[in-house]
Amino acid sequence: MKHKITLLAVLLAVVLPSFAKSPEIAPSYAWKMLPPLGLHEPATIDTLLCNYYLKSVPSDVSLAWASTGNLGSQGINMIFFDRPGMSDFFFHDALAHWLPELGNHTFYNTRIPMTLLSYNFGGGRDNSQDRLTGVFSGNVNKKLQIGANIDYLYSKGSYNNQADKNLAWGLSGSYMGDRYELQAFYNHYNLLNKENGGITDDLYITDPELLQGGNASISPKTIPTRLTAAHNRIKGQELLINNRYKVGYWQVTPPNDTVPDDTIEHREYIPVSSFIWTLDYRKAHHMFLNQSPQEAREFWRNTYLRDDGTNDVTSYWSLKNTVGVSLLEGFHKYAKFGIAAYLTHEIRRYNQAVDSIPLGADRPEGLTPYPFDVKLAPKATENLLWAGAQLTKQSGSLLRYDVTGRIGFAGPVAGDIHVSGNVSTRFKVFDDSVTINAYGNFSNEEAPYLMKNFVSNHFIWHNDFGKIRRLRLGGWLTLPHTGTYINAGVENIQNMIYFGENCMPVQNGGSVQVVSMTLKQDFKVGMLHWDNRLTFQTSSDDRVLPLPKFAVYSNLYLLFKVARVLHVQFGVDCDYYTKYYAPDYQPATTTFYNQREIKCGNYPFMNAYANMKLGKARFYVMFSHVNQGLCGNNYFAMPHYPMNPRRFQLGVSVDFAN
Repeated sequence: MKHKITLLAVLLAVVLPSFAKSPEIAPSYAWKMLPPLGLHEPATIDTLLCNYYLKSVPSDVSLAWASTGNLGSQGINMIFFDRPGMSDFFFHDALAHWLPELGNHTFYNTRIPMTLLSYNFGGGRDNSQDRLTGVFSGNVNKKLQIGANIDYLYSKGSYNNQADKNLAWGLSGSYMGDRYELQAFYNHYNLLNKENGGITDDLYITDPELLQGGNASISPKTIPTRLTAAHNRIKGQELLINNRYKVGYWQVTPPNDTVPDDTIEHREYIPVSSFIWTLDYRKAHHMFLNQSPQEAREFWRNTYLRDDGTNDVTSYWSLKNTVGVSLLEGFHKYAKFGIAAYLTHEIRRYNQAVDSIPLGADRPEGLTPYPFDVKLAPKATENLLWAGAQLTKQSGSLLRYDVTGRIGFAGPVAGDIHVSGNVSTRFKVFDDSVTINAYGNFSNEEAPYLMKNFVSNHFIWHNDFGKIRRLRLGGWLTLPHTGTYINAGVENIQNMIYFGENCMPVQNGGSVQVVSMTLKQDFKVGMLHWDNRLTFQTSSDDRVLPLPKFAVYSNLYLLFKVARVLHVQFGVDCDYYTKYYAPDYQPATTTFYNQREIKCGNYPFMNAYANMKLGKARFYVMFSHVNQGLCGNNYFAMPHYPMNPRRFQLGVSVDFAN
């Protein structure tokens, strides 16, 4: 820890004097690419002072984050409307927040090359936590841009057999020409997570005196865990290339007679229609390894393939091609919207563990009998075809909207329907710009292949699931002047798939409704700030979909300057959610399953911090979980998985001007 603090001090001593009076180097603009046709969504770069410290605590992900505890480890968002949907490779779902993918990739167009480096660390020798992130973007000219990114996270964890080491890196580029546009990126990731199965007895946290004969002091690293020789590795890559060729005409503007010496004609290319081709290639590989047969016999109910340990490997690749044609918005005064049609073809390939024992043959002693009369194939290929359309209005101050829909025509997705849309308006009320947005989604879609067919050492399932039907309607409103944001919605889910108490996927035969309301309200009096986010949600069937009914994040801080150049945010924040039957975690499949024995929640997790910014350098000091022992000791995110204990953490982020 000492050498890390020294490194931080040296870095600050070098960069702060040169940056103290330098102007911010901000990108001209930044955007994210929206599927399926590559539309732009405005984005920002993370250079703000406020709440930078949150990058170092797992609770940064959500108001209610059920996880195995360590930063970078598996977790599930218990705020239902913020939870991503089920993916084609379900091993991704528990680690989705830490994976680079289309949804979180940002493109930048900068006048000056930009390099943003961040280093965050905390803990001691046995429980250290380090994270290094970097983003680079530079323009060759005003049209051509290249970029790179890296995210390396290594955390030993506060408890035994909990370490993780995550490395993700990528390259990207874009070209925004008059006729031709290109957006492309390549991301690679390799995530390694130790699995401890949870602690052996929750009393080590809630009442250590009872287990230790009156001794209330216990080191987290001495608490025994249910697994000691198991780990998961997920690695993969994604290559996405979006091409757009625009057809239009040149509009010539004569010299401006009102401007002296203006004799130059101005030419502007006006695109009328465009042709789009998007290639999306994804490859993923999951391995679960357990080298302790004795622990396996105690932890898992079934063992199918081998009883001397587990080495499950599941892989997947997908190649998706989308071609489309669009009539663009704005090429004529009567062209108030854009319209597009497209076709998507996708090939998916799955490879799973091989069961070498013939069907019907006697299995060796110690192995569970095969559960089905039909042997599941270790390899499978799917060919899928969709047709879709898109209607958009992305400009205008009064009304903007987008509607995208597709229908499946071939393969398992035949008959699938997915439609989503948004409509927003903005208007002035007492000099405040009020934004109102309504959204809706309807889908009737086939379950992913691996939810229906899966083979591994401890789990084998073969399901005949029906299509999952979902309807979500809602809207949100923002009042910037008062710091108010309100979001309310309702969703109905028929045939929902979830993991039951036996850790196997099951399909609910009925419907589940979720009602959710979120309020963000910020208050300010001078330098005193109080930011709040409150979410109320309720599930009509908490045996199928358990959720905490109420979750809150509250942040009370002072925001001020020292010597007119040092910006300081000094305060205390708190995460809290009500008790509920939190999901439990299954390491062999990296999935979260329902249980009805233990409730988690009703515990505030608090951080005391000081954020500072000088020029283009941000840095912080923080005591995370500062209230440990002051509000009871039942600080479990999930059954048998306690949250991190109190620790001291530091970090620095620098925006270098190249």
